[in-house]
Amino acid sequence: MSKLKVSAVSYLNTKPFLYGLFQSPIHEQLEIQLDIPSECARKLIAREVDFGLVPVVAIAKIPNPIILSNFCIGSDGPVRTVMIYSDVPMSEVKRLYLDFHSNTSVQLTQILLKEYWHLSPELLSSQEGYITDIQGDTAGLVIGDRAFDLAEKYAYQYDLSDIWKKLTGLPFVFAAWVSRKPLSKVFVQQFNEALQNGLDSIPQLISLMPSPTTDFDLKTYFEHQIQYDLDEEKKKALALFLKKVDENVAVVFQ
Repeated sequence: MSKLKVSAVSYLNTKPFLYGLFQSPIHEQLEIQLDIPSECARKLIAREVDFGLVPVVAIAKIPNPIILSNFCIGSDGPVRTVMIYSDVPMSEVKRLYLDFHSNTSVQLTQILLKEYWHLSPELLSSQEGYITDIQGDTAGLVIGDRAFDLAEKYAYQYDLSDIWKKLTGLPFVFAAWVSRKPLSKVFVQQFNEALQNGLDSIPQLISLMPSPTTDFDLKTYFEHQIQYDLDEEKKKALALFLKKVDENVAVVFQ
């Protein structure tokens, strides 16, 4: 039997999911590929994989998208890994680099610039190494594990999950398990059980993993800053975000 091809985000926040999958017999049914978020989305849109843990903005580009799982990569307030860094206050920013790792965070940035800050700096595309150009009145969006090392470098730091919460009163969903087609109920149940087992193993993971920086608290990050349950409030937040991106998006939860 051919394996299902899966693309998953390669960041720290995905480790519990991956741990659960690789500890479960279900991994024998999967070909798991680890990618940056934008590549996860590209592969799913291009039909190179069957499903993936993808940035939610990709949902707007997939015909009849199906969310497979009760779990996601989400937050309710500060998340520490989706940040705008700057030497000057947001009101003085003239140019803003957009991180090429995730279009979801790019879209979120554009929404917050318009609806929260009411600002329109020049938006710059980025490539590897752009972080060194964040200086003066040029700010930068930085997502994922790279954001950990920058916390002490810049005078002004804006956590986009926290700003979204202030704007809408809702949590935010960064990535979800999305498929282009329905999968069997038995598989989906086994898949969710494997993910849950990974989340239940977070204390064990914390004991095994080094912290990204010397002052980083893995327990706080995994248990408070990242939220994994795709609950009703997060579904409401996801629907609102997708409506702001594209009013015609319709999502099915399997």
